[in-house]
Amino acid sequence: MNDNQSSDERRRKLTTRIAQEEQRISELNTELEQRRALVQRLKDGTDRAQAPDDAASSMATPLAREAKVRLFRTLFRGREDVFPRRWESRKTGKSGYSPACANEWDSLLCAKKRGSGTARTASCVDCCQHAFFSVTDEEIEKHLKGFQVMGVYPLLVDETCWFLAADFDDGAWREDTASFRETCGSHDVPVAIERSRSGNGAHAWFFFSEPVPSSLARNLGCFLITESMAHRHQISMSSYDRLFPNQDTLPKGGFGNLIALPLQREARAMGNSVFVDESLTPYSDQWAFLSSIPHIDPNRVREIVQDAGRHGKVMGMRTVETEEEPDHTPWKRPPSGYTELISIGEPLPREVHAVISQRLFIERNGLPSPLLNPELLT
Repeated sequence: MNDNQSSDERRRKLTTRIAQEEQRISELNTELEQRRALVQRLKDGTDRAQAPDDAASSMATPLAREAKVRLFRTLFRGREDVFPRRWESRKTGKSGYSPACANEWDSLLCAKKRGSGTARTASCVDCCQHAFFSVTDEEIEKHLKGFQVMGVYPLLVDETCWFLAADFDDGAWREDTASFRETCGSHDVPVAIERSRSGNGAHAWFFFSEPVPSSLARNLGCFLITESMAHRHQISMSSYDRLFPNQDTLPKGGFGNLIALPLQREARAMGNSVFVDESLTPYSDQWAFLSSIPHIDPNRVREIVQDAGRHGKVMGMRTVETEEEPDHTPWKRPPSGYTELISIGEPLPREVHAVISQRLFIERNGLPSPLLNPELLT
């Protein structure tokens, strides 16, 4: 490596370190604001922990502009040193998201402008000339007022996250979302359902009181999806798409996947990107609803995931072993990971048709839902 390359590498590492520290400062400032607001609510006697009935009254209290932005940033928190912005080509009609950068399309600084072929598709993260915009109150306001469409990178640099979201697209998303909401309610997990920007799907949001490891948050989501499939097997085939974050660890040279932020004005005008009740009717006061959403304690997340793991109820997750309940005979576990017999209360068909072609394909018609849960058939 020559001196110039070495200098560039040091500069790149320094820039990354500065961005990480700036993000941490931003997170601490946001947390400080949260703590101050909590102290004030406690002094006023309006915190839900001391006055449960106040949640209803707060639903009728409109928030000031600054309070709305503060609430929005408290809930939809991800990377704050960079954010994705939606773009759309007038020539081709194509659209997508890319990191918001002050040097984008600069003829001297942006590789997308001056290059062609491979250079034109080079990652913005690897560009030495990038100048990413950070998340600020002003950027959030531009999103809410319809001047831009922002997204968020949920996975933080320490591989934790402030929220988890499940994506349901197309197909039977209405029925699947209702089933998923019911599952969350049966496990006392607060969830907020947003009709997606396209209007042809929904996002289910879970907000944490503190950052939790992405792997833990995703296991919570996998458990709830698995439970929903046990009652509505079609969810895995027609509607459920993915979780946000979509990774347990930060990919090398990237930010992880992104999710579009809700409540953008243009989408709201079409009845989309808003939070809805059980009948998929938008709440009349979106901000009052968001103010009433409980945040999930990380210890509660661990409790749910560990219990689900012990019973083999998380897709793709090995049974959780604890010091109190060590598994000394793992070879005796069934391949599916389930430790209990599954009760089937529905009638079974007289015949089941299947086709062997590289894999075994079983016709689903007539089979009861417990047998159609993919997790039970592994």
